[in-house]
Amino acid sequence: MSRDPQPGEIYLEFRPLGQQVKVTAIDAATGVEVSAFGPKTAAQGDLKRIAVRKLQRRLAREAAATASSSDTNLY
Repeated sequence: MSRDPQPGEIYLEFRPLGQQVKVTAIDAATGVEVSAFGPKTAAQGDLKRIAVRKLQRRLAREAAATASSSDTNLY
């Protein structure tokens, strides 16, 4: 059963790497992916917040770049 991704839906993956944890956040709608690292002892909720905020910043930066490039095409 497949379904379309919902706006704002984010997939998270937590992968331990030695004494660190790599957290990957993926925007379901666009496929944009970012990673963040933290200590293995950090709370999972804290690592999740870091990765989600990093993804949100990346999506905002890409949206702004797309908007500015489309603005320059008007002239």
